[in-house]
Amino acid sequence: MTPEPRPVTPSPDLAPTPARSTTLTIGGMTCAACVGRVEKKLGRLDGVAASVNLATGRATVSHPAAVSVTDLISTVEAAGFTAQLRAPAPEPAPEDGLPPTGPQDGQDPSDAPETAGLQDPPDDGARAERHRLLAVALLSLPVLVLSMVPGWQFRNWQWLCFVLAAPVAVWGAAPFHTRALRGLRHGAATMDTLVSLGVAASFLWSTYALFLGGAGAPGMTMPFSLLPTAGDGTAHVYLEAAVGVPLFVLAGRRMEARARRGTGAALRALAELAAKDVVVRTPDSMGVPPLERSREWGRRIPVSRLRVGDHFLVRPGERIATDGTVVEGSSALDLSLISGESRPVEVGPGAAAVGGAVNSGGLLEVRADAVGADTQLARITRLVEDAQTGKTKVQRLADAVAAVFVPAVLTVSVSVLGFWLGAGADPQAAITAAVAVLVVACPCALGLATPTALLAATGRGAQLGILVRGPEALERLRRIDTVVLDKTGTLTTGRMSVTALTARTGGLDAAAALRLAATVEQGSEHPLARAVTAYADEQQPGQPLPPVADFSATPGHGVRGTADGRLVEVIRPGDLTGLPAPLPDAVHTAEAAGHTAVLVTVDGTPEAVLAIGDTLRPDSYRAVDRLRRLGLRPVLATGDRAATARAVAGHLAITEIHAEARPEDKAALVTTLKEQGGRVAVVGDGVNDAAALALADLGIAMGSGTDAAIGAADVTLVREDLQAIADAVHLARRTLGTIRGNLVWAFGYNLVTLPLAAVGLLSPMPAAAAMSASSLLVVGNSLRLRVWRPGGAGKSARRPHSPRAQARWETR
Repeated sequence: MTPEPRPVTPSPDLAPTPARSTTLTIGGMTCAACVGRVEKKLGRLDGVAASVNLATGRATVSHPAAVSVTDLISTVEAAGFTAQLRAPAPEPAPEDGLPPTGPQDGQDPSDAPETAGLQDPPDDGARAERHRLLAVALLSLPVLVLSMVPGWQFRNWQWLCFVLAAPVAVWGAAPFHTRALRGLRHGAATMDTLVSLGVAASFLWSTYALFLGGAGAPGMTMPFSLLPTAGDGTAHVYLEAAVGVPLFVLAGRRMEARARRGTGAALRALAELAAKDVVVRTPDSMGVPPLERSREWGRRIPVSRLRVGDHFLVRPGERIATDGTVVEGSSALDLSLISGESRPVEVGPGAAAVGGAVNSGGLLEVRADAVGADTQLARITRLVEDAQTGKTKVQRLADAVAAVFVPAVLTVSVSVLGFWLGAGADPQAAITAAVAVLVVACPCALGLATPTALLAATGRGAQLGILVRGPEALERLRRIDTVVLDKTGTLTTGRMSVTALTARTGGLDAAAALRLAATVEQGSEHPLARAVTAYADEQQPGQPLPPVADFSATPGHGVRGTADGRLVEVIRPGDLTGLPAPLPDAVHTAEAAGHTAVLVTVDGTPEAVLAIGDTLRPDSYRAVDRLRRLGLRPVLATGDRAATARAVAGHLAITEIHAEARPEDKAALVTTLKEQGGRVAVVGDGVNDAAALALADLGIAMGSGTDAAIGAADVTLVREDLQAIADAVHLARRTLGTIRGNLVWAFGYNLVTLPLAAVGLLSPMPAAAAMSASSLLVVGNSLRLRVWRPGGAGKSARRPHSPRAQARWETR
């Protein structure tokens, strides 16, 4: 029975608040068991969900406002680890009396710009670990040599080895002992527990053998074998294992950390694209042409002080500080590091300038349109980071196994010890087998299998202009078999122009009809609208358009609004019956030429027909051909009339066409294809594609498209090259193959080596080397994705020789 709610006074505190996302830097994690423990502890908080990445050492936490960041940090610390918010990137020293930058009063540090925290943290800890490794190596090498070469074992050599091994087992392995004890206090067992127990057991047994077991007698020699040997009445020392295990593990983790740093190099490169400071215009420089300004024009400030609307100067060779619009000057921008586009882009007054691009030519004055987290570079970085924090389904299985892996290994080790002692085996052989089981087990490889591959692949994808939202999108991208292609802005350039204007006989003249149409279209983002307004500016220079009232747009149909007190519609022609002459003939002529025909009506009366043309992207045929070679089925879905759709499809050798498709028709097509068993990807760029993008198994948006399309998509192609679709499929298949290979190795290694150690076929020292090599192989396999190059296109696909190869195509 539900109790009656008590009347309460409305309070802002009672209003539902959306979940917040906070990124924490986690310290002390060494294996997948640590990841599982942190996620489990945070997940016990009300409304909290966490995804922890071992490779980056970060936790992305979704939590309600009622759970503070302090609560999250306290929970992680209670689990035996350290946690802190990502520190913002250091800012240049303030100049000109400017106040210090960074988070302002009342600002959550977690809301800092997206590039914050991407720089490497201070390496004091890394330097200390390096010094520890060097000291351990210097102390361990004599012990290893003397233990392995019986001919060099002089009188009382074992006591020299004991003196050298003691600081290694105590001080050199101190990080493992410390973390093992911390985990023990919190009821957790990790990789450090296994290493600590292995080192302690080897050293304590050797101490017993030296002082009480007869191994300390002068002149004692000990043969070296990779396999345990039968007892000869004298207890053997295992000091080589006591020093070899920490040496190999420390060295392995250092190499692993360097390799993991390499997998994230692309993300750091994105962060480095952001300018650190910028020269902004000052009031005394207003009205001075850029080329006449001295080098002291304006003042230089940290880029974080830049605000929307500020004007700043970009000299040749400098990076553009933030997204904006060119106000004065002309130049060529190098966008290769942002979008993968190798060709410089010419810009002039009124052109968009992307933050992070390099100014290759002249002097530019740019007005800032977006700053901080709203810039394209910040959005790219955010997408890449989000993708790297996710997990594939198979990795979640690996994490579940890793959560019980260490306790299971401890159980197996104790069981092996008990079995061999119970079977009457020599005690030192039993202890050797038990220690080998502890040391050879490697949960690290399980935890690194997916994160390292995702780090390398998403970073490489960003370099190629391919942004993937997460591992789930990669999995779906690998499995798609059908690609639904939009035409305008996808297969075509989206840069349209008016090719003909026909007014009805006895009605408004062409100039008046064009002015009314352009007035209404200025409220639309569609490429057709830009073509109409540009044509009006060209035909009627110096005549500003009046404002439009009551504007509305119907995706796939057209726009309407009030201009100069008259109701104006710019729409698809539809049924041509009843149109006054010569408008029907104008529509037919446009369609025959492969152009889009749009009808202009004023107060319900058809007044004019505009013919608008677009060109196919030069790489469209090759891109569709590559998709076909990958086993994908291309489908053309467009709002164009059937005649133009057939012309475009014929040029690209696409056999399945869906013409005059409105947004709801495209969405219904996606549903139908999925019901037929297809795994469908939709490629689009406009508002009219958003519904189909959201319904598809995978949505792919062109980077030049609308925010609605990009927001509904799983993959965004920043590069203005349609072949990026095939590259994305190739990259997804390669990445998922790498992840599967990593996990097969990680599981297979443990399945093979643990039984070998348990039956006494591995001694502790080679077991430690094998364990370190296991993690390095996983990371090294993932690093290959950093140098992956798009392939599979084969020889250049020959385009059919046709007079329509350079034709214009209609586009609504």
